[in-house]
Amino acid sequence: MFGGPPPQVSVAEIRAREDEAVVAVQQVLFGAILLYLSPFAVHAVKKLI
Repeated sequence: MFGGPPPQVSVAEIRAREDEAVVAVQQVLFGAILLYLSPFAVHAVKKLI
């Protein structure tokens, strides 16, 4: 509308953004798993002490 259409995105840029998105999703899943398991780890350590 203002200034014309956005510039075309190259295939390399699309691939780089997809790779960044995959890494971000993996980090979120890893963090969620760690947060889920952390109470169990704390409980196990407390039982050892």
